Amino acid sequence: MGKAKSLRNRVKSYFQDPTPLDPRQKALFKKISDFELLVSDSEVEALILESNLIKEHKPRYNVNLKDDKRYPYLKVTAGEDFPRILVVRRIKRDKAKYFGPYTNVGGMRQTLRLLRRIFPVRSCNFALPSKKKHKLCLDYYIKRCQGPCDGLVNKDEYQGMIRDVCLFLSGKNRILISELKKKMETAAEAESYEEAARVRDQMIALDSVMQRQKVVETETKDRDIISVSREGEDISVAGLQIREGVMIGRQNFHLVASARTPLGEILSNFLRRYYMHSPVIPEEIILPSEPDDSDMLREWLKGKRGRRVEFATPQKGKKQKLLEMAQKNAKLLLEEFLLQKKEKTRRVPESILSLKKDLYLDRPPQQIAGIDISNLGTSDAVGSLVYFSDGKPKKSEYKRFKIKTVPAQDDFAMISEVVKRYFGSLIERKKSFPDLVLIDGGKGQLSLALQALNSLGIGKQKIMALAKRIDEIFLPGRPDPLMIKKDSPSLKLLKRIRDEAHRFAISYHKLLRKKRTVASELDKIAGVGEKRRKALLTRFGSVKRIKQATLEELSNTDNITRTTAREIYKYFHP
Repeated sequence: MGKAKSLRNRVKSYFQDPTPLDPRQKALFKKISDFELLVSDSEVEALILESNLIKEHKPRYNVNLKDDKRYPYLKVTAGEDFPRILVVRRIKRDKAKYFGPYTNVGGMRQTLRLLRRIFPVRSCNFALPSKKKHKLCLDYYIKRCQGPCDGLVNKDEYQGMIRDVCLFLSGKNRILISELKKKMETAAEAESYEEAARVRDQMIALDSVMQRQKVVETETKDRDIISVSREGEDISVAGLQIREGVMIGRQNFHLVASARTPLGEILSNFLRRYYMHSPVIPEEIILPSEPDDSDMLREWLKGKRGRRVEFATPQKGKKQKLLEMAQKNAKLLLEEFLLQKKEKTRRVPESILSLKKDLYLDRPPQQIAGIDISNLGTSDAVGSLVYFSDGKPKKSEYKRFKIKTVPAQDDFAMISEVVKRYFGSLIERKKSFPDLVLIDGGKGQLSLALQALNSLGIGKQKIMALAKRIDEIFLPGRPDPLMIKKDSPSLKLLKRIRDEAHRFAISYHKLLRKKRTVASELDKIAGVGEKRRKALLTRFGSVKRIKQATLEELSNTDNITRTTAREIYKYFHP
C-alpha cells in the first residue's frame, strides 16, 4: 500500500530489470496480482488516506503500529452543556475533545484522580440539563462536584472550568495559572471570598504539580522528541512531551516492520498514526532523521495546528541532548519488551510448578487431559476429555465420546473405554501424549484407567484421580489418598480441570438427551426430516395436535406436500 504523485513511475519502478529491491519488496512483488487505485485531491489527502487504510487493513508489508486501538484516551464531552471526563479506547467523530493516547495506563489514572481533586467535574451519567431534579450524591458534599444536576451551578461557569481542564490536559499550566490568578483577584474584589479561596487552592495544587515536573529548558516552546530503537522486526518508539519547557510525560509504542524498512519510512508512518487524533500539535518535533514525505507531513500538521510545525534533526547542542534522552528511553523500552517476550515463551505457570512438586512428578505437567463420565441410568452415556495447556483450556483438543461397549451403568468400565479409545487414537495418529491425565473419581476409576493404559502398552503414562467429596488425590502405587492444602494453586488447577471435564460431559449428555426426546414419532414417518418436523411443530405446537389435524390442515403447512401430508395422516390413522 503506497502513494505517489506519478503512479505510473511508482509502479514501473517495481518492474524494471534489474530492480534494486530489498527482500521485503521482492516478497511483495511475487504476490502482486492486481492494482486498485484511489484518486485524491491533494498529496496531503493521499497521505492521510494511506494512513487510514493501513490502520484499517494492516497490510503485511507496511509498518504496523501494534495495539494502537487499545491505548486509552481521556475524553472531555465538550458537546454537552455540563461535560464529563471519561476514559475511552476508541475515538468517535463527535464534538468531544480527546487527550492521549496514554500508553501508561497507571499514569493516566493518576492524572484523572488529580484532575478530579483540582476541578470538581461531575462523574454522573445524567442527561443535563433536565427538568427532573436529581438527588445530590456524595461527590457534592465532599466538594468533588458543583451539583449541576440540582441546578446549583450555571452553564457558563461550568464551561469555564472545563476550559481550564482542557488547558491542564494540554500541558498549558502557566496559561492556566495566569487565568486562575485573574479569577481569584476578580472574586476577591467582589468580596466572594469562598470562591477566591477555592481558586487559590486550585492554584496551589497546580503549582505543586509543576514543581514535580522536570524543567528541561528555559524556552517555553512546545516540543515532542521522538526516538526509535529496533531489533529485527521489533521497534520501540519513545515520545517525550515538553510543554512550556517542562517535560510532562512519555509515550511509548511498539511497532512491527521488516528489518530492512528504512528509518524514514518508519518515522513517517508513526507520525501520521500518532498525530492523527492528537488534540495538541507541538511547534517543533525533534527526530533522529528526516521522515519520508516530510514536506507533506509538515503541510498536514500545519493544517491541524493552524500554524507552522518544524521538524528538527539536531547533531549537537541542547536539542541533541534531548534526543539522546529519548533514545535511552526507546532502548530501555525495547530491552524490556524483548525480555518480556522471551520470558513469555519460557515461563511455566506457578500452578504447574506447584503441581510437579505436590504430585512428585519428574517434570512440570504442562499438558493435562481431564476425563469424566455422564449418564442417566443406561441411556445417553457419554465421556468427555478436556485439555489444558500451561494451565489454560485448549478447546481445539477437547473430545466427546458416546459410550459404545458398556451396556449397564458402570462408571469404572466407561472410564476404561474412554481412556482406551483416546490413547488408541493418539497411538494410531502418532500424536504426543499429555504429561498428566486427571480422572474424575476415586481409587476404582483410577484402577480401571490404569488397566486400559497397560493393555495399550503405555503403563508409564502419568495418571491420577481426584475424588469430589473432600478433594482426595489418588496416585498409582499409593494405597492412601494424598491431601493438598485447600489454598494450593495446584489443587485449584486440578479442581478447575475436573469441573471443566464435568461441565463438558454434562453438556454433551444433555445435548444427546434433548435430541432423543425431541426426536418424536414424526421421525418414523417416511418423508419427514428435521425441517418438516420443525414446520409441523411450529404450526401445531405438539405431536398430539398433529395427530388430531385433518389432511387438509396438514397439506396447508409450510414445506409439507400433499403426498407427505397423506403419509403423516395415514401413520396416525392406520
